Amino acid sequence: MLGDSRKAQEVFHATLREAAQGAAHGELPSEPFWLFREARWRCLEATKNDLQPEAVEIDEHDLCAAAASQIEQLDPVQLAIWISAAPDPQRSALALFYLDEFDYREILDLAELKLNELSRLLARGRRQLQAWLDAKFPQPG
Repeated sequence: MLGDSRKAQEVFHATLREAAQGAAHGELPSEPFWLFREARWRCLEATKNDLQPEAVEIDEHDLCAAAASQIEQLDPVQLAIWISAAPDPQRSALALFYLDEFDYREILDLAELKLNELSRLLARGRRQLQAWLDAKFPQPG
């Protein structure tokens, strides 16, 4: 989410430290996704004063059958960098979606979105990703 592994590690360690300190005092969070939600908020806070992406129109292409094979050609870091450039809440929705660890209900909870918002953000992000993949890995014909 941050586009900078050093900052991401700092946020991760700070979040774990807070969780460990709370646990040491018998204060365990009751929410199952507290750690993810807390890390997300810390990432958003860390990027608040950073250079923000300029709002620009990004090409969108319809999803194609070759999308999965195009994504397989990516280095995971390339996908992470692409996602980190998206504005939030789209960045959070895409990051949680492409982690492939959460179902839609969990993503809704973690990103604090309504179903129609999540659907719109993912659909638009996936069309934008498809345009980028088509430019990076052109399909013959």
